[in-house]
Amino acid sequence: MLKHYTIPIFTPELACPFQCVFCNQEKISGHQNIPSKAEIIKTIEDHLSTFKVSKRVVEVGFFGGSFTGIPIDLQRMYLEIVEPYINSNRIQGIRLSTRPDYINDEILMMLKASHVTTIELGAQSFNDVVLKQTRRGHTAQQIEDASLAIKKYGFNLGLQMMVGLPGDTLERAISTAQKIIEAGADCTRIYPAVVIKDTIMHKWYNDGIYKPLSLEQAVNWTKQILPLFENAGVNVIRVGLHPSEGLVLGEELIDGPLHSSFKELVLTEIWADLLLPIINKNNTKSIEIHVPLKELNYAIGYKSVNKTMLLQKFKSVKFIPDVGINTRDFVIK
Repeated sequence: MLKHYTIPIFTPELACPFQCVFCNQEKISGHQNIPSKAEIIKTIEDHLSTFKVSKRVVEVGFFGGSFTGIPIDLQRMYLEIVEPYINSNRIQGIRLSTRPDYINDEILMMLKASHVTTIELGAQSFNDVVLKQTRRGHTAQQIEDASLAIKKYGFNLGLQMMVGLPGDTLERAISTAQKIIEAGADCTRIYPAVVIKDTIMHKWYNDGIYKPLSLEQAVNWTKQILPLFENAGVNVIRVGLHPSEGLVLGEELIDGPLHSSFKELVLTEIWADLLLPIINKNNTKSIEIHVPLKELNYAIGYKSVNKTMLLQKFKSVKFIPDVGINTRDFVIK
């Protein structure tokens, strides 16, 4: 089985004409400077030196800003830096993130000729009310059109979504997930919206206009969305915002459901829903629950919360990893 690695290169937005209400790009990415050629090469070499698995697929990922929105000469320069690594097969592809309205045939032809393999769009929502309230500057139809074009040119398609934006509801978030699936996304990321310092949402938060989801609400929404992607075969690359140092320390985070173990919280809740019926169906004093190895920690739960729940009914609870169980399922023995 091939191990997948992504080498992240952060390219901040340059003179973005839009001001999304949730965005302060410098604070989200933690990177303010445009990376030089030497810095990019050093980043690539440093990462390659740490990869120990020989059977691997390595991509360079241009993240942080809307890559196809920066000047075309700068785009080409970045892509050309990676080309020798691809020609020598040390790197197998390039992925980048951009906006749906920064996609056209000319751009896609250039990216295709430059070894780009995956294009991720910051869709955030497929609901036009949410898109308008968050001042995204594009419509849901533009997301659909860009997705169709990306797939037509043979790229892998990523569609990122955010939950809890202004105007969002659980129903709208679930609908966005379903439309991401219908658009043919190969991968996705699920981010809960948080209030970051010096954004429009920060002002709205101070004025009482906007309130972010609580951590409990964000986990509840996401636990209903994640299985939709899993069942449709969409690879969920990330669940939860990757906290930069500033967000972790609370210097830039004003409020919102940021948690370093957000994915674990979500999967803990999914397993809690699966395990809860055991309490009423079993009358034994001790119970042994066989679960998939990769799901073991989630079944036990964040800080063993699921095991603690079962111990209220059973004198003894043991979770046993079982390689014979591949899906998110369990067997009581």
